[in-house]
Amino acid sequence: MENYDVIIIGVGQAGNPLATAFKDAGKKIAIIEEKFVGGTCINWGCTPTKTMIASAERGQLTRESSELGIKSGTVSVDLKKVVQRKNDIVLRFRAGIAKRLDKSAVELIHGKASFNSPRTVDVALKDGTLRTLKTDTIIIDSGAKPRIPDLDGLEQIDYLDSTSIMELKQIPEHLLIIGGGYIALEFGQMFRRFGSRVDIIEMNDQLLVDEDIDIAKAVQHILEEDGITVHLKAKASRVSKNSSGELSLTVQSKDKKTKLTGSHLLIAAGRIPNNRALNLKNAGVNCDKDGYIIVNDKLETSVPGIYAAGDAKGGPAFTHIAYDDYRVLKANLIDGGNKTIKDRLVPYVLYIDPQLGRIGITEKKAKEQGYNFSTVKFSMQHVARAIEIGRTRGFLKAVVDRDTKQILGGAFFGCGRRRNYVDG
Repeated sequence: MENYDVIIIGVGQAGNPLATAFKDAGKKIAIIEEKFVGGTCINWGCTPTKTMIASAERGQLTRESSELGIKSGTVSVDLKKVVQRKNDIVLRFRAGIAKRLDKSAVELIHGKASFNSPRTVDVALKDGTLRTLKTDTIIIDSGAKPRIPDLDGLEQIDYLDSTSIMELKQIPEHLLIIGGGYIALEFGQMFRRFGSRVDIIEMNDQLLVDEDIDIAKAVQHILEEDGITVHLKAKASRVSKNSSGELSLTVQSKDKKTKLTGSHLLIAAGRIPNNRALNLKNAGVNCDKDGYIIVNDKLETSVPGIYAAGDAKGGPAFTHIAYDDYRVLKANLIDGGNKTIKDRLVPYVLYIDPQLGRIGITEKKAKEQGYNFSTVKFSMQHVARAIEIGRTRGFLKAVVDRDTKQILGGAFFGCGRRRNYVDG
């Protein structure tokens, strides 16, 4: 039995800075990581996706350069080079985190963690040995992974998820995407700009199900301008592959079935927590029906002394949420503060072109919560900067409390390019 002041499970955007902060406070720390330091953001989320989106955007800007008086030739995409650049950046960022942890003298243990009691954690090391660690304070930052739906025939094909699609060496001829959220839309537009035909299949009656309908419709319109086909109220029920390798996806829409064909299938139907292997029942930690750890406003679980941060506890899956969780835990556990996550404002961005940024509540939420409010909208066609750079698609929107004159929420959809997608 090895004793520590604090054990952290996962080197994500909360676990990483927390380890250093506890070490600087004079605590004996063990931080456990099964795969790579940096969490989802560095390895499978923000860094790699935005690196590849930058390549897609650069190609599109080149296609449109003649509109601003700059002549260019035919645009082609070297996907192998795009992926290699992405990998190089990921490795560089990952190495930087490992170096900082090493410099701060935090003990980083590479292995698979699981609870055997509320105060002890077993770590199965890669060499087959087992270490048992004991502490009074445990922080779980184990992250999440792609959710794979129950789809007939899926186990018989080589489908893609948000990780494996970024390792392709050839551009898909026709990409079918199940899902209508952030991951689906970002990859959909990216690969359309790389040259793929793209179909997006969403089971709800709008894309971005938590957004206001006017935003969702505007996003859909722009994707369709780019040449993407969007199927709403459409649920995939079966997938198969013929002898030539072509995929056939059966989609149920109202009372009819439609078969879509394509070369590749991307599953972008949400994410689930990486909590199952932790044996949380052995610690008495309660989870919700989807497996996310239940925490209070101070991020403490049902067991005193055990905390959860980032995607492991559910809620908006954004890097800055995990980092703010770190700040709350640091303030309370190290600095003697009394911070909570209650009512914190969460800004976020959908990285399509034009980008969609949001903070505060939507118009839909304002109605549900009974506010007396007004909605203000302003087209990007009237924004001087948007006109000057040739990016006038989208609009700005604010929800304002009529009684207090306070802004309850805002959506910022712009700047973006203004013309249709042109192949080649």
